Amino acid sequence: MFERVLIANRGEIACRVIRTCRRLGIHTIAVYSEADANAQHVRLADEAWPIGGPRPADSYLRGDTILDVARRSGAQAIHPGYGFLSENTAFARACTDAGMAFIGPRPESIDAMGSKAAAKALMEQHAVPLVPGYHGENQDAAYLQQEAQRTGFPLMIKAAAGGGGKGMRIVRSDAEFADALASAQREAANAFGDTRVILERYVEHPRHIEFQVFGDTHGNIIHLNERECSAQRRYQKVLEETPSPFLTPERRQAMGEAAVAAARAVDYVGAGTVEFIVGQDGEFFFMEMNTRLQVEHPVTEETLGLDLVEWQLRVAAGDALPLVQEQVRAHGHAIEVRLYAEDPEQNFLPGSGKLMRLQLPAQTEHVRLDGGVIEGDTVTIFYDPMIAKLIVHDRDRPQALQRLRDALAQCEITGPKSNIAFLERLARHPVVVEGRIDTGYLDRHLDEFLAGDTAPSNTNLFAATTAALLVDEARSHLAAPASDPWSPWSSADAWRVGHAGKRIVALTLRDQRFEVEAHGHDGNYDLAHGDARAQVRGARIDEQALSARFDGESLRLPLRADAQRILLHGADGMRHVFARAAAFAWESSKAGGGNQIIAPMPGRIVLVKAKAGDVVEEGQELLVMEAMKMELALKAPRAGTIDGVSAVQGEFVEADSVLVRFAS
Repeated sequence: MFERVLIANRGEIACRVIRTCRRLGIHTIAVYSEADANAQHVRLADEAWPIGGPRPADSYLRGDTILDVARRSGAQAIHPGYGFLSENTAFARACTDAGMAFIGPRPESIDAMGSKAAAKALMEQHAVPLVPGYHGENQDAAYLQQEAQRTGFPLMIKAAAGGGGKGMRIVRSDAEFADALASAQREAANAFGDTRVILERYVEHPRHIEFQVFGDTHGNIIHLNERECSAQRRYQKVLEETPSPFLTPERRQAMGEAAVAAARAVDYVGAGTVEFIVGQDGEFFFMEMNTRLQVEHPVTEETLGLDLVEWQLRVAAGDALPLVQEQVRAHGHAIEVRLYAEDPEQNFLPGSGKLMRLQLPAQTEHVRLDGGVIEGDTVTIFYDPMIAKLIVHDRDRPQALQRLRDALAQCEITGPKSNIAFLERLARHPVVVEGRIDTGYLDRHLDEFLAGDTAPSNTNLFAATTAALLVDEARSHLAAPASDPWSPWSSADAWRVGHAGKRIVALTLRDQRFEVEAHGHDGNYDLAHGDARAQVRGARIDEQALSARFDGESLRLPLRADAQRILLHGADGMRHVFARAAAFAWESSKAGGGNQIIAPMPGRIVLVKAKAGDVVEEGQELLVMEAMKMELALKAPRAGTIDGVSAVQGEFVEADSVLVRFAS
């Protein structure tokens, strides 16, 4: 076994590798960019070395710099994690040439599977089922359009060198093809430095099921069962689970054998994932092979009781696989979701900023957390905005889903916005609960998973109001003079001489303001909002919940409250985050209004499609911006004439910069 291993990555996966290395007594060496000088993987490693600027191209993608650190630090092996250089043939070969083990497949295997086009040609030779399409070398736009017409619509454009949903577009008609191709090629160039694409017939309502494979240098290759990843948004996986609720034992065996055949075709060594598109009739087609560890590998570990990073280390050191196929036995059901700094209500706009509060559930035999940040850390604009992976495991799928709901309810993130509420709705949605989801469902029915502008129920509004009143009263008593803490002059309950006290509690929820009239004190209140009334009696609050009788009905609602906000899991089981507001002050505004377009976050302008004097329609695409590894289309907020455009193609802009102004 190795004594010193360098991890050529950052964040969650670097921390994950470090934990296994530490358990095995291996000295760990981290690398970090200027943006990551105080990152958790730097603090966890036994030593850490700087490698350059904050942009990936200036640090984590600099293979020569990382190899120089490896030599100087005495590393015997390099673990690339996933992303960055993990599937870079030149880097894998350079590690070997430098006398260091690359903890991953052979360069030839990466080459064979690194190009979707070459991989499909190879699979065709080994009788692995393929989706009809084009994966040739001719990348002329006119020729690709002819191949698209031959393949038929709808079809999928995919970056040949890509993954993770980058450089992918669904095209439903010939007229859409040219623009979709140009957009996919731009995104592919930014993400992979390669504009080549392949075309595939788009399978309607498919499921995405992948198989974990593992090979060693002794010629052994096995699979470690499947993971279903059909819950996706814009080709990004949202929820992953094993076993798949769709597969029968016969389908599982057939797909497992195809996955092993695909791995044998390239003499595979190490951890890999063979991904399949599966039709509603159960027919499956090879999609691609990822020659690295996957983000969702923990669900496989939880059901099999294995450490796949340890397997990677042992295989790279020359050991044989510890199991044969017949010894692979799964137990229970595991599910993973990813907690992101993003705003689902604003088209999942990635976020950045300091994590002022990061509360996650305790790790138990049923709950696992893999993360790369802690409270007080900053989610930067330069990398993927994932905060943590939440993995749950239990004896069957219904129990695992309930574990997931319970764990999500304990999560709280303050600072950048997060996708927790979205995940809670996902975990309760009938298509997920019943195992019926396909890869396009979220994009087709996204409104079913978002809160939108729906007003809270009266019960939820009055529960939040009750919590606000209790918090205010507790704070008032704590601040009262020690000589007479119960003096009416110290009270926060609106007591006054000769009159019944009335307070106005103002709360906001998703830019909506609610004013509630409150009479009473000490957990007994009469509340009113418009025509709605509630009599609240016996209200008490602790660190986890509010308990009270609402018009005689006793409820216990999970809730956390302070002077600024109330996080409530209401009677509907959904998360509602109310913010406190001044009782008699309210101004509503939207940044920029309808007369300008501002940058929603820091990023680079990749395309400018408008100029001063243009007359545009509402919703017309005017700019394309690249931020956090994804393209954002910025559209006209209204019809009108453009007064000025300050955005310049290729320029980096700060958040809230004015990019386009409309004439009044």
